[in-house]
Amino acid sequence: MSVPPTCGFYPSSSLTDAQWAIIEPLLPAPGNTAGRGGRPEKHPRRLVLDAIFYLVRGGIAWRQLPVGFPPPTTVHDRFRAWAKSGVWRAVHDALRDLVRVYEGRDPQPTAAIIDSQSVRGADTVPRTSRGYDAGKKINGTKRHLAVDTGGLLLAVIVTMAGLQDRDAAHRLLAGLRERFTTIALVWADAGYAGRMLAWAATSCT
Repeated sequence: MSVPPTCGFYPSSSLTDAQWAIIEPLLPAPGNTAGRGGRPEKHPRRLVLDAIFYLVRGGIAWRQLPVGFPPPTTVHDRFRAWAKSGVWRAVHDALRDLVRVYEGRDPQPTAAIIDSQSVRGADTVPRTSRGYDAGKKINGTKRHLAVDTGGLLLAVIVTMAGLQDRDAAHRLLAGLRERFTTIALVWADAGYAGRMLAWAATSCT
């Protein structure tokens, strides 16, 4: 495999040639090649992605990126710009569909599983976006996930940890229904019982 000339290859986070060949076409065209003007991108996109994956893998601060990667401010700006324009979601969804096809399944799922997980919030998380999960004894946020039967992510919302699963499920299922009209069956545990079932029966059919 080829290695970017200005930075070492990190097996746990760097893209291989095969991975880059799949991801590159999924990225939006640079501004200067899409009829919107602007200067050519100074740093190779593959190297920018390697820097982002290195940061996520290690859980480090932006300014702790090793020498050889593009400047931290450049990597951060590119990450934010792509997040704002929906690039990450589009790439994720395309890769998920490719995995389903590779496994011999239809890219559009017919069933899903929903659940939630409370995550302890860091001291920097403001009180307005955090809450207390009395059952798990966790002060922070809660991520509500919908996955296919293979565990691949279909939809996610993040709330305060104190929000009940059945209350957040309204938003989660509404978003799931909007994006995947093929889903006819959803599995959930007892935490979603009660009025949520009646709502789903009338609103998601």
